[in-house]
Amino acid sequence: MAYKTRVLFICTANAARSQLAEALLRHTDAEHYEAFSAGTQPAVVDPRALAALEHLGVSTEGLHSKSIDEFSAERFDYVITLCDKSAQECQALPGAGEVIAWNFEDPATSSKPDAFRHTLHEIHERIKMFVLVKNKR
Repeated sequence: MAYKTRVLFICTANAARSQLAEALLRHTDAEHYEAFSAGTQPAVVDPRALAALEHLGVSTEGLHSKSIDEFSAERFDYVITLCDKSAQECQALPGAGEVIAWNFEDPATSSKPDAFRHTLHEIHERIKMFVLVKNKR
């Protein structure tokens, strides 16, 4: 089996943004990437995040909230933070290769209509660009 690039997505609660990113990377390029997600203060996965993924036809199988501590002994090629708070808290993750900071508004606290679908779309566009750039290497 060929080596897959390991990517860990982190946000504060691991309830929405990082769950969306994990599912979207698997959906976009499971052949080349292993996707994981965690939170600095994990909570329950927001059902609206799962609904947004299902609406797009993206599998939600296996998604559950996890603490970043569960991954402390693992190695990742990329650690991608999805909010400014997690970017500050995760600068010293021992198994991190390249750390990338993205910042997306938390759809759970947004007052915008269709916040989850909007955030899903923004993250999906960023992931498609990430895959396009990294696969050219």
